[in-house]
Amino acid sequence: MVRHPAPADHARLQVALAGWWGGLGGEAGALQRQLLVPRLFLQHFAGTSFLVERADGTLHAFLIGFLSQTEPDTAYIHFVGVCPDGKRGGVGSALYRRFFALAREAGRTRVRCITSPNNHDSIAYHTRMGFRLEPGDRTGDDGVPVHTDYDGPGLDRVSFVREL
Repeated sequence: MVRHPAPADHARLQVALAGWWGGLGGEAGALQRQLLVPRLFLQHFAGTSFLVERADGTLHAFLIGFLSQTEPDTAYIHFVGVCPDGKRGGVGSALYRRFFALAREAGRTRVRCITSPNNHDSIAYHTRMGFRLEPGDRTGDDGVPVHTDYDGPGLDRVSFVREL
């Protein structure tokens, strides 16, 4: 079942953020992911975000997104997760398509998102989904454009854009 999240979903999203990434970044990485999805996203951006639950009510996937308040042609995907045993099943792509449709209906013509330079699976996935890598201020070891200190000292990011 697909639905919009509510503040009551925050605790189980935090568990997913800590556990679904296979230890990427260790404990510090898990904490960084958890801090990226505070309760305010479930309070103020629920209408543009989605949860997927299995028949038994367990969390299967989520997408946290919003319509930009400063760029009227842009929507932004802030965070997406699919449980490890649900990857490659199409649920993530379905969430992206649902968000793209919502953004189009709201008059948006592009979607932006970011990821960490060490998240190679995310970089490959976004490229397959039609996102274009945006130029950075340097090139990473693997040839990917990187925005140094994008989210603060030592928090480099890779930036994507997709036209709708």
